[in-house]
Amino acid sequence: MALMTKEQYLDSLRKLDIKVYVFGELIKNFVDHPIIRPSINSVAMTYELAQHPEYKELMTATSNLTGKKVNRFTHLHQSADDLVKKVKMLRLLGQKTGSCFQRCVGMDSFNAVYSTTYETDEKYGTNYHENFKKYLEYVQEKDLVVDGAMTDPKGDRGLSPSKQADPDLFLHVVEQREDGIVVRGAKAHQTGAINSHEHLIMPTIAMKEGDEAYAVSFAIPSDAKGIYMIYGRQSCDTRKLEEDADVDVGNKEFGGQEALVVFDNVFIPNDRIFLNGEVEFAGMLVERFAGYHRQSYGGCKVGVGDVLIGAAAVAADFNGAAKASHVKDKLIEMTHLNETLYCCGIACSAEGYKTKAGNYQIDLLLANVCKQNVTRFPYEITRLAEDIAGGLMVTMPSEKDFKHPEIGPICEKYFKGVNVVPTEHRMRILRLIENMTLGTAAVGYRTESMHGAGSPQAQRIMIARQGNLPHKKELAKKLARIDEEAIAKREAAAAQK
Repeated sequence: MALMTKEQYLDSLRKLDIKVYVFGELIKNFVDHPIIRPSINSVAMTYELAQHPEYKELMTATSNLTGKKVNRFTHLHQSADDLVKKVKMLRLLGQKTGSCFQRCVGMDSFNAVYSTTYETDEKYGTNYHENFKKYLEYVQEKDLVVDGAMTDPKGDRGLSPSKQADPDLFLHVVEQREDGIVVRGAKAHQTGAINSHEHLIMPTIAMKEGDEAYAVSFAIPSDAKGIYMIYGRQSCDTRKLEEDADVDVGNKEFGGQEALVVFDNVFIPNDRIFLNGEVEFAGMLVERFAGYHRQSYGGCKVGVGDVLIGAAAVAADFNGAAKASHVKDKLIEMTHLNETLYCCGIACSAEGYKTKAGNYQIDLLLANVCKQNVTRFPYEITRLAEDIAGGLMVTMPSEKDFKHPEIGPICEKYFKGVNVVPTEHRMRILRLIENMTLGTAAVGYRTESMHGAGSPQAQRIMIARQGNLPHKKELAKKLARIDEEAIAKREAAAAQK
């Protein structure tokens, strides 16, 4: 198959027996559930654009494993140009959906697992790399969506996985069998988990001796025995359940998705295991995945930011405030911040380098700088958008009030902006801004910008590690003509006299 269509993707989800709970109910048909469907539409856009001649260069690539044309979301980066195209692709999808399209986590995990398994095999003579190559060929041929699953519930952050009061707070191996392993635990905040055909599991932190059971990576179908999911609640999500919901939903067609994925004694066969107890490689896998995913934010958040900036500008037009100098300046600032994020995404890609396995890794320092900025700039872009939109964004009556035979005309009259603009249009753009900054799309923009791909402190730790401060000190000492070696020799000579 190699490239699925949007329709084939939707049909493939209907064939899965995924167990998902929403509001305490086990859902029989999750594909058409009004709360879940917008997030599925977002993923479907990754298939739709790959079929479009205008976007094929960004959306597809040639597999180094099979030589076939594949969706870029299943591709192993073969050059710095591939890394740049990835960022451009993610920006495009953010522009098309105004939300999280969920598929980049799997792509980032593919590239991290590929290079890490190569180096694990190199040291231990294991067969993880061949296992993973065969698995990825399967994913590419079927054009599957894979949930790259890293984050564990973690429990007491001050304790290592093996020291937790409840061992299940980090996913771990509970039984080693001749034909595979059995695992138990959970992965939290899983983006697009319910919309995925497969899960690719990785450890969530660096491990040490004693944590061997937790240093595990593997792949498993989403509907495997023992797996079930609990859908994450989002602000304003029940609006999608309202009768004839339209204007009040904001972004009706697209949305993001998070879930808790529970593994209740799940069997993993040997050929789908990519790490099993090699604690020193858990940290490498985490670091590489985090770097790729922090690069991703220089694309996806920028594309969504493009939509939010556009919405704020439209709101200014509809409010009759577009010519105000302070409004123009705010839009300039929003653009400046958004493009700065994009610069970081492109820069860490352009500085990419080849791993031992042959695929390309981004510049880790610049990727972490990218994500550190993402933890800040979208919040300011959001603040400025809300400033331009005005208070009506969060105080307007419901859609039903506008449709009411008696009070509807009153709403139309008093919530009018520029006379030539229908009141409904003004309401629609304000609801879109509300959705993107406060509502269901906020999971893919504002709040997710803070915590996705690691907290701000996680990036600062990596920046400190990658920043090479000793080298910078040497640069300064050289220009200041500080010769420490000569000083040491003089002091030693003086001591001998």
